[in-house]
Amino acid sequence: MIDRNHPKSSKNERVILVGAITPTQNEEKIVEYLDELEFLATTAGATTMARFTQKLATPNPKTFVGSGKLDEIIHFIKEEKIDVVIFDDELPPSQLKNIEGAVEIKVLDRTNLILDIFAARAQTSYARTQVELAQYEYLLPRLTRLWTHLERQKGGIGMR
Repeated sequence: MIDRNHPKSSKNERVILVGAITPTQNEEKIVEYLDELEFLATTAGATTMARFTQKLATPNPKTFVGSGKLDEIIHFIKEEKIDVVIFDDELPPSQLKNIEGAVEIKVLDRTNLILDIFAARAQTSYARTQVELAQYEYLLPRLTRLWTHLERQKGGIGMR
């Protein structure tokens, strides 16, 4: 999520946007979608530094974009000191994990960004609870293997 620890700070997080041009989404549509995503990022308190698009028949099952485009993104992140990568499409947990491992910074998708905006703007306790529930439902499938460092701990007699 976009960092809001210092809401009065003038330093916004620096983000890049990534989208895919597919047979169902032509270049004009992806420009429109990235314009909307940039507006959402600005609403969340981020500054968009660049946009990356790639023509794909189908998204790469491992990293969404191809390895060459991913290398280009990684190079830009290091050169420009980017804080967050935001993908226009919803990313499955495996892609999210693979991309975060490659870029070594925070990775969000459109759904996560929208939930973050709702969380920041929820004013009543009921609204905050609804947003929190939606965030947990979104995060649930992404929590797999998060606690693997505890696998070797064993219980038993004398261990309680």
